[in-house]
Amino acid sequence: MSDTESIDSSSLLNKPVESIVKTDIVIFESDRPVDEAIKTLQQKNCRSVLVSHNREIIGIVTKSDILFKVMSKGRNPSKIKLREIMTTPIIAVNPKASIQDAINIMNKNNIRQIIISSNSNVIGVLSRETIYDKIHLINTNVTTNLISGGPVCIINPKSIALTKTHEDTHILSCPYCSSPFDTKESLSKHIDRLHLGSGALEGDRRRLYE
Repeated sequence: MSDTESIDSSSLLNKPVESIVKTDIVIFESDRPVDEAIKTLQQKNCRSVLVSHNREIIGIVTKSDILFKVMSKGRNPSKIKLREIMTTPIIAVNPKASIQDAINIMNKNNIRQIIISSNSNVIGVLSRETIYDKIHLINTNVTTNLISGGPVCIINPKSIALTKTHEDTHILSCPYCSSPFDTKESLSKHIDRLHLGSGALEGDRRRLYE
C-alpha cells in the first residue's frame, strides 16, 4: 500500500512539509531582468523564482508578481529588475512543521507559497497548489477503493442507473466540509476561497479575474 492510499486528507495535513515540498528550486540574482525569469518559469514549468544577493536568498518572485506588477501595468519585463518586484522578507518554516501549520502561515500572511528552510539553508518551496494536488490524489484513491469490489446484493436497475449518475457527477469531496464536486478545478477553487483564504491560483489568468 502506498503512502497516498494509507492516509486520508486530514492526516495529510498533519504530515511534515518536507514530505511534499518541491526541491527543484530556481534562483536568480537580484539584478537580473524579469524577462529572464519568465523564460525559466515557462521552461521548467514552475511557479516562482528565489532572488539572491551575495549568495543569500533575499526575496521571491511569483507568476502573480510578474502578472500584477509588470504585465498588467504595461511595463517592459526586460527593463525591470527582479529586486524591484520581489516579495521580501521571505517567510519560511522548518521542514518538520506540519502542512496545516504551513497553510495557517500562508493564510495569515496572504501568500500562496512558503519557503522550507533549515539552519538558514533553503530546502524547497511549498505552494497551495501542491497541497491541493495531494488532497485530490488522496480523494481519487479513496473513491476508487470505495467503488471497487464484488457485488454484495441485487439492486433495482433504475437504482443502479441513479447511483452511477450520482457517483459520476460527484466523485470528489472537500476534506474540510465534505461538499461534493465533479472536477478538481471546482474543488480547488472551493478550498481556496472558503477554507484556505481568498484568491486565485497563481499563474492562471482566467482565475485571477474571476
